[in-house]
Amino acid sequence: MSDDVIALGQPTVGEAELAAIAEVFASGWLAGAGPTCRRFEERFAAATGTRHALATANCGSALHLALLTLGVQPGDEVVVADYTFPATGHAVMWTGAKPVFADVRPDIWTVDPAAVEAAITPRTVGIIAVDAFGQPADYDELRAVADLHGLFLVEDAACAAGATYKGRPAGSLADVATFSFHGRKGITAGEGGAYVTDRDDLAAHARKLHTYGVEGALTRAELSDLPIPAFTELGYNYRLSDVAAAIMLAQLDRLPDLLAAKRRTAARYGELLKDHELIATPHEAPDREHPWQSYVVTLDPSIDRGAVALGLRRRGVQCTFGTYASHAQPLYGQTTPCPVSADLFARHLAIPMHANLTDAQVETVVATLVDVVASAATGR
Repeated sequence: MSDDVIALGQPTVGEAELAAIAEVFASGWLAGAGPTCRRFEERFAAATGTRHALATANCGSALHLALLTLGVQPGDEVVVADYTFPATGHAVMWTGAKPVFADVRPDIWTVDPAAVEAAITPRTVGIIAVDAFGQPADYDELRAVADLHGLFLVEDAACAAGATYKGRPAGSLADVATFSFHGRKGITAGEGGAYVTDRDDLAAHARKLHTYGVEGALTRAELSDLPIPAFTELGYNYRLSDVAAAIMLAQLDRLPDLLAAKRRTAARYGELLKDHELIATPHEAPDREHPWQSYVVTLDPSIDRGAVALGLRRRGVQCTFGTYASHAQPLYGQTTPCPVSADLFARHLAIPMHANLTDAQVETVVATLVDVVASAATGR
């Protein structure tokens, strides 16, 4: 990428990550579910305020494991926050169940508990809330709905590492939570994910399923005899490599500084854009700490978002849409309309957000955005 281009997202990696990788190379255990994964899992469980963490290949595999361990079967229905990358709905379909999409709040873009309640049918077995761009959903209200109807609650915390809800860390807010360590996430190994829970039974089942349905090699190596595992249940290869786990250990060390840098950037964006009538800035609920995985503005309906995106890119500022109104994706077939999510899908624009942005770059992004939007408004 040219030095003149301001990146939409960018990892913060360097000597600490290289040293961690070198340590794994020296150990001789590079494969998945090894001793470095175990160290990362212990630290990530502590960081998320949970009893158990399982390192996975990505967040999609963690979501699939969540649904399998919670007993989802073909023919079941799971209520899913509509405004999300479709991996959330896909994970439901991987089990043979049906995702039923529920609309979101217009202010913080997380699932509306009233819409969840309205989507429940006799076939509903659970709810997946999504922490939109990292900001946690309304978990107290969602837990009340889940308990009233005897449903499980999953937190899709793909973007939410370091976020809090009423003082509680993201990951500790549901029966199971899942995280992503993709390259655009707040902490990253390029790819990877995690499954976290307080429940011993779910954690044990997930660990078995993520290694083809048997105990992992590290566990077997710690026994005094030569156990030959029997395959009694269909499992998957959802393990994270120890190389990636080493990177994640270094990233966990960085997390407080990364969060602080992005919060400063978010505050500066808000300050510079607060009086612009055609650009609305995102809202942070007062009882939550937003990790700002992305910074997403809402353009006035009169503005041609495609023209704005083209203008930004031509001038060296990367951007993209927010995320998907899942119910509108052809894969899912006939679904109930979610008008708030559909409107956000049409008007959201993500602008550069990462911990490496300088003040000068932030000011350039805002000046360019304001100028391009003004041009779009006048049709020039």
